Amino acid sequence: MTGKGHSTTTAVALICACAAAVLTAPGTAFASPAEPTPPSNRSLEKVRKEIERLYREAGTATDAYNAAEEKAEKQSEEIVRLARSIDKGQTKLDRLKARAGAAARAQYRGGGVPDEARLLLSENPSRFLDGAGRLRQGQHATKAMLTEMSRTQADLKTYAKDASAQWKKLEANRKAKAEAKKQVKKKIATAEKLESRLEKKERERLRKLEEEAALRQQSAWVDTGILKDANGKATSPGKKAIAFATAQMGKPYVWGAEGPKSYDCSGLTSQAWAAAGKTIPRTSQEQWKRLPRVDVQNMRPGDLIIYHQDASHVGLYVGDGAIVHAPRPGRNVTLAGAGSMEILGVVRPDK
Repeated sequence: MTGKGHSTTTAVALICACAAAVLTAPGTAFASPAEPTPPSNRSLEKVRKEIERLYREAGTATDAYNAAEEKAEKQSEEIVRLARSIDKGQTKLDRLKARAGAAARAQYRGGGVPDEARLLLSENPSRFLDGAGRLRQGQHATKAMLTEMSRTQADLKTYAKDASAQWKKLEANRKAKAEAKKQVKKKIATAEKLESRLEKKERERLRKLEEEAALRQQSAWVDTGILKDANGKATSPGKKAIAFATAQMGKPYVWGAEGPKSYDCSGLTSQAWAAAGKTIPRTSQEQWKRLPRVDVQNMRPGDLIIYHQDASHVGLYVGDGAIVHAPRPGRNVTLAGAGSMEILGVVRPDK
């Protein structure tokens, strides 16, 4: 591989190597304070946990928002399709009605004389028989036309009924989307307000506490030996997904975002796999529900790790015990320990 692709691969390898040194080191030591933690630090730890809870709830609401948005988009597309079908069916019905009207007028001009009378009155019986044959063909055609008209009218009724149902679903999902949006903003605003009350030094300490908590959880996870068997190799599409995701590092988390300037967690993973040529569900919850699952010890780079019992967060596994993910509002796309959060399970987009 040459050019940009080579530099991207090299950069990813370097990132993973650095991450491996920190993230997979068993028994990572943590400095313990020489003196008992002062009350202010205990209070700060409570703030950290509360902020973490709020952002997790915001993540759940974000997933609900994304799901409602995705459904609304599909329903809008279905309504447009049905509207086109209705328009097409109405044009067809109008054309059939015009033909039926022409046939009725022709019959009226013919006087509606019975075939037997026409035979008796005809000077040329053979010409009459030819005409009678054509008449029977016309009658069969008229019958088929009327059947087609009836079927077209029934189709139009079905289309209209389906369109009405889709409108109701669309409206319901719009309301669900609006409520989820309200919840996202509320949770984020509360978390930001909590953080804004802290002085600069306290905010710096808060961030350090976050990093320490994540590292403790990662170290405990690695110490279980879970990574001993997780030595699978990335597939070609998996490498492309990793290259895309790592190239987004440093871009901010924005809820509901799918790039290119910002992402939420599932926006990043879905776009990474889209770049690899694979369409996957938009939300972390749907990714968990619909993608094939694999055991954690059998995961390979490119797999998606789903977090928390409500499947409200997702990261892309890059190997060596690390993920790339969009963490939360106020943070950027970054590398993190794959075990630094509660793992629900692993799914494989290209199984």
